[in-house]
Amino acid sequence: MSTWAGAHAPTIDDIEDLAHAAFANLPGSFRALCTGVTIHVEDFPDEETLNEMECESEFDLLGLFRGFGLAQSGEVVSGQMPNRVWLYRRPLLDYWAEHDETLGHLVSHVLIHEIGHHFGLSDADMASIEATADRA
Repeated sequence: MSTWAGAHAPTIDDIEDLAHAAFANLPGSFRALCTGVTIHVEDFPDEETLNEMECESEFDLLGLFRGFGLAQSGEVVSGQMPNRVWLYRRPLLDYWAEHDETLGHLVSHVLIHEIGHHFGLSDADMASIEATADRA
């Protein structure tokens, strides 16, 4: 009997656990700069986000950074919403089902990419951070 016979799809809490584990594996110097950034997991982006990002489908967006990144000013302004990384469970699971990588690696990749927007990092910078996290 297959071990998948009784398996259930990962829940929002499961994805959140993967994201927090991925965050914990990031280099300490990088994590220290992320003070105040929170991670949230939802099944799908809301309609406003889908429209804003010009998505054709609710499955087009795996994650999103919302807030005022350090690349813009680095200053927190009173009344400003906290910086947040949103991960979208159903699009992540759909992507995972179609590609040859682990769910943990995918969640880590998207998290690093979205936090990278917070810092204004290049794709090369984010790839280097991801490689460091993978070795941890």
